[in-house]
Amino acid sequence: MLSFTPNAALQALLDEHLPQLAASEGLSLECVAQAIAQGTMVLLGNPAHPGLRPLLVGQPTRVKVNANLGASPMAFSHDSEMTKLDVALQAGADTVMDLSTGGDLTPIRTEMLARCPVPLGTVPLYGVVQRRLDAKADMHDWTADDLVEEIRLQAEQGVDFMTLHMGVTRRGADLAQAKDARVLGIVSRGGSITAAWMRKHGMENPLLERMDEVLDICARHNVVISLGDGLRPGAGVDAGDAAQWEEVIVLGEVAKLARARGVQVMIEGPGHVPLHQVGAQIQGIKRLCQGAPLYVLGPLVVDCSPGYDHIAAAIGGALAVQHGADFLCYVTPAEHLTLPEVEDVRQGVMASRIAAQAGEVALGRPHALARNLEISKARARLDWEGMAANALDPAMVCRRGPGAKEKACAMCGDFCAVRLNEQLFK
Repeated sequence: MLSFTPNAALQALLDEHLPQLAASEGLSLECVAQAIAQGTMVLLGNPAHPGLRPLLVGQPTRVKVNANLGASPMAFSHDSEMTKLDVALQAGADTVMDLSTGGDLTPIRTEMLARCPVPLGTVPLYGVVQRRLDAKADMHDWTADDLVEEIRLQAEQGVDFMTLHMGVTRRGADLAQAKDARVLGIVSRGGSITAAWMRKHGMENPLLERMDEVLDICARHNVVISLGDGLRPGAGVDAGDAAQWEEVIVLGEVAKLARARGVQVMIEGPGHVPLHQVGAQIQGIKRLCQGAPLYVLGPLVVDCSPGYDHIAAAIGGALAVQHGADFLCYVTPAEHLTLPEVEDVRQGVMASRIAAQAGEVALGRPHALARNLEISKARARLDWEGMAANALDPAMVCRRGPGAKEKACAMCGDFCAVRLNEQLFK
């Protein structure tokens, strides 16, 4: 039974873009409309975002990849972030999130929106806290009004989706911070800020207290709420504990309330998860959140791989896709170490795209199988142009391959097995 009535902004986007979006995903109009109505698919698109290409996320669309960008108080450069944006888009990122916590956030966000044809996401709480820090004030000395107004401002600017940590309750925070409860406590920036604010003020999560206003804003601008995993495990040994599942249960309830108000939602999670637990985690989250699109960071299946965390995340991401994840947030080689550089951004996007391809091949998705088959046929022909056309990173094939005129690569030369087979069978 359909349980979601699109808000006016979403309906206008569907009226304009649905045929093209459905065709690009190889789906029927009815399939897309039904999935959106059931909440298992969302359309990212704020009408105020100039030059935007709306995007579908969720079952059974192609798995999407997000790139996190943003300056920090320790290292911020407006020009550098714009360069990273360009590189992320060139590498094939489907969406971008501006997670800036340093510099002048509003101009950064404004220019990103102007330069970014794909959906842009943010974490409004960062802007609220950054203003307190700039004023040399207590970072927790902000009000619910401040947060609601920041959400309103960013929605009016054109932000397409926002991470809102609406599942972090006082009970959940206490479970995560209890003595001997976790090795690594709360690792989410938004989750830790929210937990500290609740403890200082003796109040419940302000996003829950002011939910009606927040939902009204998001419905008006078709801002998709990405329900943040503020209590996600930051160490494999903490995965699946009481705090994590307490939050997931709350997120499922919030998702129901949001849909009833015509607001689209995604669910974030689950952080660091050992390989053998990934499938159960993904399936459990999807079940508790009524099949809402699941947006995963990794998950990282290894804790001890700093400098190579994009690989740990790609392994977890491929398995997550196989078990139902819809949207991969990239992890870069800089994770746990420093602010990503330009090359980190490119490698992070590519690692997540490889994970998505691997997971979709395992699921038997036609577009993924076709890509694998076509590049294999091109290899059989020693057709380097065909290989590049079907590679996830065509530029890499063109840069490191021998070129269209050569019939063997530098690794094999006259020992090329494909060429020897060709000669033998001739």
